[in-house]
Amino acid sequence: MDHVFIEGLEIEAVIGIYDWERRIRQPLVFDLEMAFDNRVPAASDAIGDTLDYKAISDRIVEYASQSQFGLVETLAERVAAIVLEEFGVRRVRLKLSKPSAIRNARAVGVMIERSR
Repeated sequence: MDHVFIEGLEIEAVIGIYDWERRIRQPLVFDLEMAFDNRVPAASDAIGDTLDYKAISDRIVEYASQSQFGLVETLAERVAAIVLEEFGVRRVRLKLSKPSAIRNARAVGVMIERSR
């Protein structure tokens, strides 16, 4: 199976369980890998046949920037569901990083893989 990816999609959102986290926006970084058969768009060379990674990125930015979840796990699950349900992807692997969460660590977060 072919894969389309989005790497390093940076979004600021309200995320976290502490009171101080509920009052600020924090950076999040999304990396996605989506299973998609690229043979049709490769043969047609038509944008309409592709998995539109700009549309997916825009949708994730819209959703995540308006969300206010306590846990990155919850946000990751919701974003994976959006990609599967709204864009017809068979499988998505998503890494959601929270760079500023722990001192002396580049980032913390979750990696999930979901399919339909």
